Amino acid sequence: MRLSYPVHVRVIRVPCTGKVDLVHILRAFEKGADGVYLVGCMEGSCHYEQGNFRARKRVEQAQRLLEAVGTGGERVQMYNLTSGEAPKFAQYAREMSERILALGPNPAKLAAAAGQGQAAQGSGKKGVA
Repeated sequence: MRLSYPVHVRVIRVPCTGKVDLVHILRAFEKGADGVYLVGCMEGSCHYEQGNFRARKRVEQAQRLLEAVGTGGERVQMYNLTSGEAPKFAQYAREMSERILALGPNPAKLAAAAGQGQAAQGSGKKGVA
């Protein structure tokens, strides 16, 4: 079975969602991501015992931080699936993409683009009379 999910979704595989640190989530936004979602195993079924619980706490931290800086905490989400729920993975990818499209681009990315535009305008030489 071939999964169909939006082409702009980038899958980054990790051995356990517990390996995803808060800095990884925030760095994704710094590098221009409009949204981030983690998909981990079902709570209570983690091979590494507490990995998915740690990941959920980090997602909640990221949501609070992004909300505080005006980016919006709803841009980060965590889902739990079993390995046999591949169609749900694709469904969640579509749902998250729709949410992000409705929210619009990452405000930090827009601010950076605006700053670059102003820097380019201000770089011209000015004459002195």
